[in-house]
Amino acid sequence: MTTMNRRTLLRAAALTGAATATGLAGGLASAAPASGVNGPWIVTGSAGVLQINPGRTTPQVLLPPGADAAASPDGRYIAVPDYEGQPVLLLLDRVTGQARTLISDAPGNRYGWPTWSPDSTEIALVVNGSTLVAVDVATGGRRVLVEGHSMMRPNWSRDGSMIVMEWTSRSNGGQLRVLELATGKARLVYQRVPGEFADHAVFTPDSQRIVFSTNRWYLDQERHSLSLASVRIGGTGLKLLTDEPRFIISPVFSPDGRYCAALSVPDSNPDADGGNIIVFTSGFGEPWWIPGDEYDDSMRLDWAPAV
Repeated sequence: MTTMNRRTLLRAAALTGAATATGLAGGLASAAPASGVNGPWIVTGSAGVLQINPGRTTPQVLLPPGADAAASPDGRYIAVPDYEGQPVLLLLDRVTGQARTLISDAPGNRYGWPTWSPDSTEIALVVNGSTLVAVDVATGGRRVLVEGHSMMRPNWSRDGSMIVMEWTSRSNGGQLRVLELATGKARLVYQRVPGEFADHAVFTPDSQRIVFSTNRWYLDQERHSLSLASVRIGGTGLKLLTDEPRFIISPVFSPDGRYCAALSVPDSNPDADGGNIIVFTSGFGEPWWIPGDEYDDSMRLDWAPAV
């Protein structure tokens, strides 16, 4: 199937509110659930901050610049770090379209990968790659959660008790660790093997497992040969979730917890460029593609509640 034919079919599927059997997800794709399940999506990358609405194929540009944006669990706001290359944390109101600066620092500082508390009152993010802070959305006040370690891409559990993140140990290299907010202890839950990438970790909706992107099963292949895997928060029960190697990053669960989506690349596109949105059931079977344009160089996906 040519790229043009694939896009034509997918656009038609989006506008009719159903998924067509395109064969793009490894065999014939099952019909997608009702259109309300399909987003809205927040996608960020080189094109800026985009929103893809259900039944639409053309993204809505929310902010031209910006990266690593995250929607609040109540759906009202989008947190955007390092807006226009400056160390600011911007809050964009999805209802009014107005934006305000929540916090800022002197030039030379860096903010990365915001994650919201489940009650939408705080945002955790990594400052300068080594300090994890929680920012009060109402006041902009900060509290330090952990510092003095190399950290990336935090994700707050839905029960509010933990934050998982990529962690670099001085002695053991790349890991995934869970910060217990009640104790301040960062526990090891997953140790990378030599040559492995294990990143974009998120909690399952019940806060009992961690899903992440990894090449553990494809160490002899190219970097974009990845799968989704999961491990219990206690560090046991490693499980392969998707058994077809493909470029797949930034998993995110639907607000109702029934589905998991990620950024991936359809089989018709040989380049790992951020591609399209792929959605799995909670059992990680029968995936389907979200119709629309390919979002080149996209690096983060969020499944935003409707407002």
